[in-house]
Amino acid sequence: MEVEPDRVNVPVEDRVLLHLLEHLSERDRHTVESEVTRSGISQACALHPPNVSRAMKNLARRELVTSLTRSIKGENRRQRTWQLTPDGESLAKERESRLASSRVSIRDQEGTMLTVRADQAASRIEAHMSLLQVLMHAQHEGVLNYGDIRFGSIRTDSSTLGSLTLLKGAHSTYHVRPPPIRRIRGREAELKSLDDWFESRVSGMLVHGIAGTGKTTLISHWLSGLLDRMQSLRLMFYPCHPWDTPLGLAISLLHRLGIESRSNDSWDPHDLLDTLPRTAGAHFDIDLFRRRLTEYLTDPLALRERVFPDHEMESDMPPYILLVIDDAHHLAESGRDLFGALLQVAEITPLRLLFISRTTMTFYDRRDVLTRNRMAELAIPGLSEDVVKTWLEDIDVSEQADASEVHRLTGGHPLALELLEMYGDVIHGDWLSFLDQEILNVLPSSDRAVLDVLAGRDRPMPWSELGV
Repeated sequence: MEVEPDRVNVPVEDRVLLHLLEHLSERDRHTVESEVTRSGISQACALHPPNVSRAMKNLARRELVTSLTRSIKGENRRQRTWQLTPDGESLAKERESRLASSRVSIRDQEGTMLTVRADQAASRIEAHMSLLQVLMHAQHEGVLNYGDIRFGSIRTDSSTLGSLTLLKGAHSTYHVRPPPIRRIRGREAELKSLDDWFESRVSGMLVHGIAGTGKTTLISHWLSGLLDRMQSLRLMFYPCHPWDTPLGLAISLLHRLGIESRSNDSWDPHDLLDTLPRTAGAHFDIDLFRRRLTEYLTDPLALRERVFPDHEMESDMPPYILLVIDDAHHLAESGRDLFGALLQVAEITPLRLLFISRTTMTFYDRRDVLTRNRMAELAIPGLSEDVVKTWLEDIDVSEQADASEVHRLTGGHPLALELLEMYGDVIHGDWLSFLDQEILNVLPSSDRAVLDVLAGRDRPMPWSELGV
């Protein structure tokens, strides 16, 4: 005996409840899809906008829905949105269970008329349709036809997931432990300055000095001891390269903070990924990124789940996320806005910033160092004459090379001393090439002209004679 289809007639209230149940993932989010606005509900439920407002007032009076004014993806202005309350969710699931058993008519791929349950209709005609869409089509047209263009392209099940995701490969751009280093000599004062900075809880520090003075070696040595003392510390050591971009740094930071973009394990409770440009040349809204990053880093539940899962409930020292940006001078210009935004985030979150650079940075001003205590600075000079003397004694060349003369010729530069240890030459050819490539050749022409004049003099000269 052939089963007759039911006469489908979905009440307005049931339409709204089903629609909001389908978008339950938007509940309590900062930025949502337009489907939970009045116009989105109107289109999905085949209702005039005024009827949506009347239906929502009735549901809100019974405490089945609540309204919030939220940001809408792809739009500039905030709009009123609705979401189910726990009671509304329970009622919606009851209605869904009842309506799913309704019988609807379909015409399959062979053209055969069949009567099936509403929750099975979409799969039988290979259409990407929700239960509400099936019921609304059955109510207004009666039969759902296989291949109907209004149902979208025919979709078949596939077990192969796409491999392209926004955070793909981000794990390879940073380290969670400092890089291995050679032996460090001296630097007791610099190590104490780093300890004082970290204990003072000033948001950021800039460690700067000319190329080869051992900045990265010093920081890596200090970080190794710090990680041993603070088990709760989360480190992100990001080495910059000339081809790096602010967007690349932002993506790597989100990956380190536990944000996940893979469809089967997506986790982004504060919609941080939506702040990143998805197409080439698109604008990176750094201010929006800053706001949501601050929101995420001040959410204790999110931090405990992804960043500090093993941290104790009570501790004398709060857990920190230390972002170390090595060779930050590569992003000195292009990353200026992002660095400033991260510094602002660090002031009110567990984030701490440590920049390693050959030059000073311009994303903060002198007041941030001198009076506001937002930034600290540490200049890395050459090694002292006492350290040079100890080094020469360790390599048994103190008789052939006088420590004071070596210090005068090299300025205590660690690379010059390493070349002396390897080759026995106080002024090695590789050392001179290094000076040319990394220091002299990158100077502005005006500074090089001054050095050319001074190189032929054996006493100081007035600035007026230098023509500066």
